[in-house]
Amino acid sequence: MSPESVIIAVIILGFSLIIAAVAIGSAVGDGIVASKAVEAIARQPEARPNIFTFMFLGVGVLEAFPIISLGLAFYLLIVVVKVPDLLAHLK
Repeated sequence: MSPESVIIAVIILGFSLIIAAVAIGSAVGDGIVASKAVEAIARQPEARPNIFTFMFLGVGVLEAFPIISLGLAFYLLIVVVKVPDLLAHLK
């Protein structure tokens, strides 16, 4: 086992952990926002349009984080660590 293969394995593991953590965090955040919106609508049905507006804004912001982190993870994987060059070196 070469040192390059260990480095690639650790990099891929770190990349996977970043993606998994962001996916779980976003899912939990979406659930919390939606449940609080349902509670607010149950308390004040007349405020439903305003609550939906802020709920969709909150969900939109929460969904931006996974996209940004996915871009950052790929940037780290391809540009910073240069995994394609490491893979070409192994051949």
